[in-house]
Amino acid sequence: MDKSEENSITGSLQLEPTGPLKRDAGPVNDPESAHTIDHDSFGQVGLLLVTSFNCGYILSFSNLMLVPLGWTWGVISLTVMGLITAYANWLLSEFHFIDGKRFIRYRDLMGYLFGRKMYHVTWILQYSILLLGNMGFLLLGGKALKEINSEFSDSPLRLQCYIVITGAAYFVFALSVPTLSSMRRWLGISAVLTFTYITILLVVLFHDGSRSNKDRNYDISGSNFSKVMNGFGAISAIIVCNTSGILPELQSTLRKPAVANMRKALYIQYSVGLFSYYGVSIVGYWAYGSAVSTYLPENLSGPKWANVTINAISFVQSIISQHMFIAPIHETLDTQFLRLDKSIHSRENIKNLLLVRAAVFAGNTLVTSAFPFMGDFVNLLGSFSLIPLTFIFPSMIYIKVKRKSSRLEKKVWHGGIIVLFSLLTIATTISAIRLIVNNIREYHFFADA
Repeated sequence: MDKSEENSITGSLQLEPTGPLKRDAGPVNDPESAHTIDHDSFGQVGLLLVTSFNCGYILSFSNLMLVPLGWTWGVISLTVMGLITAYANWLLSEFHFIDGKRFIRYRDLMGYLFGRKMYHVTWILQYSILLLGNMGFLLLGGKALKEINSEFSDSPLRLQCYIVITGAAYFVFALSVPTLSSMRRWLGISAVLTFTYITILLVVLFHDGSRSNKDRNYDISGSNFSKVMNGFGAISAIIVCNTSGILPELQSTLRKPAVANMRKALYIQYSVGLFSYYGVSIVGYWAYGSAVSTYLPENLSGPKWANVTINAISFVQSIISQHMFIAPIHETLDTQFLRLDKSIHSRENIKNLLLVRAAVFAGNTLVTSAFPFMGDFVNLLGSFSLIPLTFIFPSMIYIKVKRKSSRLEKKVWHGGIIVLFSLLTIATTISAIRLIVNNIREYHFFADA
């Protein structure tokens, strides 16, 4: 980046053009992509965020978020991290347009402002999140299928078999619904499934929790060092259930004004959405205490129909939810390997579409089958990847873009965020690696989890 370009960037404001715009009008040029840009309403994206985060994966976070922290620190952490995460995403949404350019990919935004090195760093962090998150969904779907099977038989099938079935289902869905915008027809179904799941789950949780609590405890076990490390892991999990690290990619689907519409979608997520998944997590911890499972339906007492329904919905909803988190990888591969002047399901594109989708899900399914540790995936992706993308990079962008126009106290505020969350990244990453190493030592290859 030469000096004149840098001065142009740092002296500009991230203003989105207002008023009616044609796609080829004005200074804003929408980048080339195989997927839909500038198409969806804020309501569609808001519903996508609510239903995707309110899935069986995140609704099972009682064990990950509250068991290591207990009631007091758990509720404080949920509140504080929820507010900070909402603010960070609200801030990042402002920088979708800079110098008349629209940035539909996070890595393009970072590369434009900070050079090729940050482009590649952002690319690696995002893809690690998306792939690890997809592994978590694969494990969720496998666990749900195994729980359904256990209600009807004592089949000795290992978890890995159900993970493979889940991977195949994800692959078929990704072929038939290739983009985020094409999920529109599925969002109504997803909303019904989501709130049916939440309703039945809460009824059973309140029933189980209202029983005698003589065996229920909320003690935090382990040495002082373990408590601290596990606490950092819990903070990672809280971050995971509040943010995705792909906000520019989600924002790219929105009609203009994209900044205002993205913020409206975020208001929906951090009201209806957050209330739901925080509520289930808190009730789950109340019902079972420190014994709550990493997959909440494993704790349910019944009845049988409720257990089957909850796990069936969890499996189906995971198919829909995971698509939001893996879509940026599909977009990258489709833009690279498909003909952009043809329909995504045209004869010229369908072969490559099948091959790239098969490569993604075959690789991820294989790794998930080998190392099925859901909680560790959550902690890892919430530590070294999501914290920089959610908190550190938006503050870096703010300081870079607003260097001349921002007040000193705001620059100090964002500088403090960079330092604080850089330290948190180190601490949570050490915690996650420690847990993974311990589990790998104890785990026998392809043993039943």
